[in-house]
Amino acid sequence: MKKKLTKSATDKKLAGVCGGLGEYFDIDPVIFRAIFVIAVICAGCGIIAYLILALMMGQAR
Repeated sequence: MKKKLTKSATDKKLAGVCGGLGEYFDIDPVIFRAIFVIAVICAGCGIIAYLILALMMGQAR
């Protein structure tokens, strides 16, 4: 079965983007959360990237 990138229904803090990325890549979602926080602090682009992913990723079933 092919994996599909979706927002997490169980492991979410805001929209479930980091939880979904963690499930898809089989990595701890805390790593993705840290990456987004660093991107927000350093360049401010983390917020835009998170919002785009939140809109583009489908809901988990």
